[in-house]
Parts: sequence; C-alpha cells; structure tokens
Amino acid sequence: MRWLVIVIILLFLLFLDYNWGNKVSKAVARKKIGVERQSDMTLFTTGETLFDDYFAELERAKHHIHILFYIVRDDEMGQRFFSLLEQKVNEGVEVRVLVDWVGSFGLPSSLRQKSGQFAFANRPTLLFFFYKLNERNHRKITVIDGKIGYLGGFNIGKEYIGQDPKFGHWRDYHLKITGEGVADLQRQFAEDWKEATGQTFGDDERYFPPLQKGTVKHRFVPTDGAYLEEEFIQLIKHAKREIIIGTPYFIPSKKIMDALFEAIKRGVQLTIIAPIQADHPFVKEASFPYFRQLLHAGAHIYQFYNGFYHTKVIVIDDDICDIGTANFDRRSLFINYEMNCYIYDKPFIQHVKQTIARDIDTSTLLTAEYFRKQSWLHRFKEAVATMLSPLL
Repeated sequence: MRWLVIVIILLFLLFLDYNWGNKVSKAVARKKIGVERQSDMTLFTTGETLFDDYFAELERAKHHIHILFYIVRDDEMGQRFFSLLEQKVNEGVEVRVLVDWVGSFGLPSSLRQKSGQFAFANRPTLLFFFYKLNERNHRKITVIDGKIGYLGGFNIGKEYIGQDPKFGHWRDYHLKITGEGVADLQRQFAEDWKEATGQTFGDDERYFPPLQKGTVKHRFVPTDGAYLEEEFIQLIKHAKREIIIGTPYFIPSKKIMDALFEAIKRGVQLTIIAPIQADHPFVKEASFPYFRQLLHAGAHIYQFYNGFYHTKVIVIDDDICDIGTANFDRRSLFINYEMNCYIYDKPFIQHVKQTIARDIDTSTLLTAEYFRKQSWLHRFKEAVATMLSPLL
C-alpha cells in the first residue's frame, strides 16, 4: 500500500511539473513572423545524395560552419562528420556545433572535442525537469560561410544513408538553400546558440554577407513549442482543391482534425502518406484513431513500404508547400523547437508534387477493411498509444 501511495505522489508531481513547465514555456514563447525571401533551392530525398553534397560544401568552407542537428550518432557516419569538422578547425575555419541534449545523448567527448566549439541544446533544468526533458530542439540547420544553408529532416547517422537493416531505405526531404534566405537560417542558429551557451558571434559581413535574390519565393517559420498549430490550421483553411500531408507520425490536435474535416466537407481532397513501419513504440498505433475517422470522411491514406518514410511536407493546392523539421504530431505542435519553410514558387511546388507521386507509387492504400481485421492485441496497443499520444 505504501508503494502505491508513493507512485501516486510521484505521478502527481510529474503531472504538476509538466503542466507548470508547459504554462511557463508558452507564456514566454513569442510568435516569429518570417519575412518573404527569394532564394535558390535544391530538394534532396535520399541521404546518399544529400550528404555527398553536404560534405563537399563543408570541405569548401572558408570562414565558418554553423551546425544544428537533433541527432548525431556515434557511428561511422558520425565519425566521418566529426573528422571533417576537425580538419576544418585545423584549417582555421570557425566551427560551431549545437546538438539536442536528448536526441544526441551519449555522444562521447572524444568526438565532441573535434568540432571546435560544441554545445548541447535544451539541457534539462532542475526546475520543471520533466517538462524540460520533453522540450527538445528538433531543428536541423546548417549555415556555411553565411552563403549556403541546409534545412530538413535528415540527421547524422548510418540509418539516414540507408545502412540500418531495420529501416533499409530512408526517405526524407531536405533543402539546400542559397540566396537571401540563408541569413534567416543564420539568425535562428545564432538565437539557439546564444540560448545554449550565452555566447554571441558577430553580425558583420563575415557572418551576414551580401546575398543575391534567387528564383524561389519562400519564408521561414520558426516555432518554439507554440503557434505551429495555428500555422497549420491557416494552411488547411487556405486549401481549395487539395491537401497533401507527408509525415512519419500523424498525431494531430483536435483543432487540426476539425480543420481537416471542414476542408473535406468543402470538397478538398485530403491525401496523407505515412510509413508502414514505425521507428518508435506506439507512434503507428497512435495514428490509427485519426486515420479511421479521416478514411470515413473520404481521405486517401497511403502507407509507404519502400523503407522508412520520415518526410515532413505539406502541399496546399499548387500555391504553398511546407518543408522543414516539424512532424504532424503533438510534440512538434506543442513542445519541440522547429523550423519550417513555406515555399510559394509554383514550378518548385510541382517538382515536390511529382516527388510525392513517386512516393505514393511505393505505398499501399489504407482501407477500412484493414481496421476491421485488427486483432485484440492491435486494439490494445492502440488504446495505450492514444493515452500516450500527447508525448509521442
């Protein structure tokens, strides 16, 4: 009996910690409205092609390299990454590396020391420890010499180049950006670096060189655990014909579900692509209640089977495309630090839609029959996942 009382008290304290921490975090969060820019962009969908380009650009860096990732693994990929950064430090290039404390937990100091200036983002604090343990910096930003930027879903590890047999081919979307938008990525990195270290770096032309306009209109949307729900709802309300959502985790809020139902009622075709396999416990089952309702309303839902589907993409008609770091789940909506890019260029959007069409070609259409045939074990896992969904 005494142990039961202790467990109840601990759960109550965790509940208070999380809720108070959440309230404080939301109270200090500020809405950031990105300025419309014009840059040139390249879309990468495989780790092999992305990192061939990425490491080549790191090799060419002359003044500075600023890197923020959620996950950096201690494997062959991570060792190659840090060895290259060590080489650039020895050449006199300023290197700053920021990785999330939880996402990259266990990264050995022998690797960290190679990267010049290294810091962990979002270390938990004693005050609101449980909430802070959940509040992760999920951004993936790289800026090279203030002229080249990268943003998207890939991290550093062997699974991202298809070398983990559990997942096989890893499908993700990542942008390479040149042009005036790179300055916004630099500013976001500077803000996160200051929050983690208390340090600043210069705001002169070494870090913010003159940049030319590119051809792709876009704006960045950084969020710190607030306002992303509002942003996604506005995107959904904009749709007149079509909404396409690609995500590894589909665990939306009630307000977003209501917006999706309203869109379907006004004749908008909703298409969702998600992975057939999961990379974390319960995340697949947590999506099933939402999929079941949306199927009944008329949505088309596909499960990608050619490896693991980790993309974060939303397409609204032929007008707006969102690519970035935010998943379509509660963590990205209400807890994590994220960075998304809204793209308004029709040719680029068409390119993205063609890429999504190829993803659908290697997917299977989910049907109501799938749910009718579920075993009691699957239904039990779904019930547990539903309870855990705010933290998944």
